[in-house]
Amino acid sequence: MHFGLTDEQDMIVSTVRSFVENEIYPHEAEVERTGKVPADVAERIKQKTIDLGFYACNFPEEVGGAGLNHLEFALVERELGRGSMALNHFFGRPQNILMACNAEQRERYLLPAVRGERMDALAMTEPGAGSDVRGMACSARREGGDWVLNGTKHFISGADHADFIIVFVATGEDDTPRGPKKRITTFLVDRGTPGFTIREGYKSVSHRGYKNCILEFDDCRLPDAQVLGEVDGGFAVMNEWLYATRITVATMSVGRARRCFDMALNYAAERKQFGQQIGKFQGVSFQIADMITEIDAADLLTLNAAWRLDQGLPANREIASAKVYASEMLARVTDATLQIYGGMGLMDDFPIERFWRDARVERIWDGTSEIQRHIISRELLRPLGA
Repeated sequence: MHFGLTDEQDMIVSTVRSFVENEIYPHEAEVERTGKVPADVAERIKQKTIDLGFYACNFPEEVGGAGLNHLEFALVERELGRGSMALNHFFGRPQNILMACNAEQRERYLLPAVRGERMDALAMTEPGAGSDVRGMACSARREGGDWVLNGTKHFISGADHADFIIVFVATGEDDTPRGPKKRITTFLVDRGTPGFTIREGYKSVSHRGYKNCILEFDDCRLPDAQVLGEVDGGFAVMNEWLYATRITVATMSVGRARRCFDMALNYAAERKQFGQQIGKFQGVSFQIADMITEIDAADLLTLNAAWRLDQGLPANREIASAKVYASEMLARVTDATLQIYGGMGLMDDFPIERFWRDARVERIWDGTSEIQRHIISRELLRPLGA
């Protein structure tokens, strides 16, 4: 079994890491202070990403993307994880679900998104339906040949910059032995569509500047041309294109943990107490050992899951394992780093307190830790009839 990267993959890692260090790090303090990304900074990051040839690198070459496979894209996301989410948003990775666009939709949505001319956002979560996607109340009904959408979505990342939203809504209900089961349809909704409002969401302690928004649909009328995939086929679209997004959370957690670890390691080697570097004390040195062991384990879990996707192998359990382990590992690493820094770790002179705050949300979005454990156990028990 070969664990090394190819020369091309090493180049991807070094290029993206250099980009993050030179184009992202210098703006992080301002974003933390103001809670927003200046428009000129956002545009500059976006244009430099396009110039590098990395914009929409998660899309195949046939539609204008860089054509990276799952493993290579995981490496990109791992390096982006070192930087601010608010700033990395403009590195540009449109939702792969857009590959489900039909011929006419490709010209209006897919290709402009890949070229960086239009930005997208994904909307599933509702105030009463988070992990329980089929519990969504946002719905669409047929009226006069169109669809009429009503309801609310919240926690929608990136909607403040989006030109259009990929929205999942209920379009019917079936009776099943386990009770009513909602049918889901996916729609493409342009900003400015009558009856559709995007407003600022909640203030979060994690990832300042990376805004969440609230979407409101009030008799928002859409033609059939706005349906992505098949009517009532939203779950099929979701399962084909979205489940691998959990790898993104895992890889970015690894990248952020490595940046945090580097700071902890250097601080332990430089900071002196009782006449020697604190890294010489077993209480600190053992924390350092545990941190790197967990980071490496999360890294290998994540890359293995991405590799399985590239090989066409089942990867649902492996992706869930990577997501739950990497996100929880990040929490332990940021907490240990803060402990090593002591009181200074809580001061905004260092980014440690930011890493600590940011780490908390990774165990919640894209499927909570509890959901990931459900997926893992279900994959193991179902073949045995349990």
